[in-house]
Amino acid sequence: MVYALMVLYIIATVNFMIFQVFSPLDPINTLWDPRLPVEYKEVLRHQFGFDQPILTRYAKYVVNLFTFNFGYSFVTRKPVIQEIAVRLPNTLLLLGSALVLSVLAGILLGVLAASRRGTKVDVLVIGSGLFAWAAPIFFIQLFLVLFLAYYNRLFPVGKMTQVPPPTDFLAFVADVLYHLALPVTSLVLAQFGFWALYTRNMMLEALTQDYTVTARAKGLKERSVLFGYAFRTILPPVTTMLLLAIPSLITGSIITEYVFSWPGMGKWLLDSMRTYDFPAVQALFFFYAILTIGANFASDLLYGWLDPRIRVGVRR
Repeated sequence: MVYALMVLYIIATVNFMIFQVFSPLDPINTLWDPRLPVEYKEVLRHQFGFDQPILTRYAKYVVNLFTFNFGYSFVTRKPVIQEIAVRLPNTLLLLGSALVLSVLAGILLGVLAASRRGTKVDVLVIGSGLFAWAAPIFFIQLFLVLFLAYYNRLFPVGKMTQVPPPTDFLAFVADVLYHLALPVTSLVLAQFGFWALYTRNMMLEALTQDYTVTARAKGLKERSVLFGYAFRTILPPVTTMLLLAIPSLITGSIITEYVFSWPGMGKWLLDSMRTYDFPAVQALFFFYAILTIGANFASDLLYGWLDPRIRVGVRR
């Protein structure tokens, strides 16, 4: 836990140095209207604290950052934490749906390929998994947009709902799912290959162990051997990879939200970088760092809980 906080502090410091020390851009220029008097620029500089010494600004920045007081957006003039609260549920809906579906599809296909090693099913899973994993995610997304949204008009692109949104609750949920289908499908197609290949390789090793051979010798059904013995032993590394995949999925969601105009944190990050909205960009970078470090920390804890052979801090 101490190391995680130290890493987070270093990231926060680097974040400050990039935007407020080494940046060639003056943030005040993004706020100042040239039609206003020049004196107004100094008012803005004092209002946002840019007239204070660098160490004072750094101390306030660190305290505010770790208390989730990210300041005000240069563009919307609203608190950044309020903007994050509006967009975070949209991103979690997209990421959560894509993660669950890609993991389920990949694990099931990986187990199937391992149980059919050397057959056409195994070759098909490996081939499709390698292609999906190697293909750039934006290529898959643009391909889906072109053929399923532009040419055939089967799915909408842009926003979360139609404008105006349905007033009935069930109709609203159905409309959100309809708009969610295409971006989630693109993320599943891009991610399932990794899970299929990883699960297959782990299962092939587990199926050669003595306990699985003994289970088969006892006459157990193949499904019981696959899921009751082999798959149980690979749960710790699969769980670790599941948590470690969250940061990469978040990175992929930034492109996904921009391609499909999904109103989440990823699209807001790119929009904020384009408009030089420094408080928003700094807050989002810090938020992504928390998710990455938290996922690594949670994977260490869960690994020790799932595998009794591993106990952190226990001496023999």
